[in-house]
Amino acid sequence: MANTQDTLSITFAALADPTRRAILTRLARGDATVGELGEPFEISAPAISKHLRVLEGAGLIEREVDARWRICRLRAEPMHDAHDWLEAYRRHWEESLDRLVEFVEQTHRADAKKRGNGAPRVPRKKP
Repeated sequence: MANTQDTLSITFAALADPTRRAILTRLARGDATVGELGEPFEISAPAISKHLRVLEGAGLIEREVDARWRICRLRAEPMHDAHDWLEAYRRHWEESLDRLVEFVEQTHRADAKKRGNGAPRVPRKKP
């Protein structure tokens, strides 16, 4: 369990930066060179390299050298653990909201009964 938590911490830390998320979004469309990944940003090449090292350290990308090009490729596997972790909380909140809706509806029906209103009547069309 501790190893999963450490992996989650590293993954979430890498995803916390908007530049790194933008890089991952670009790589989701396909492999790219370091230069291509840096084009949309107004930051230095060393800063882009630092972001790529963080992503690589988190296991979210892999880099390979092909002749004089450094090609980056998305590795989405670490995001599966993050997704699974978040999914448990999504289910918790959906169940909590479902219970809240049920409570509000029951309360509304009980209040309507007390007032003698019951369910609203729908006017019938005359034949």
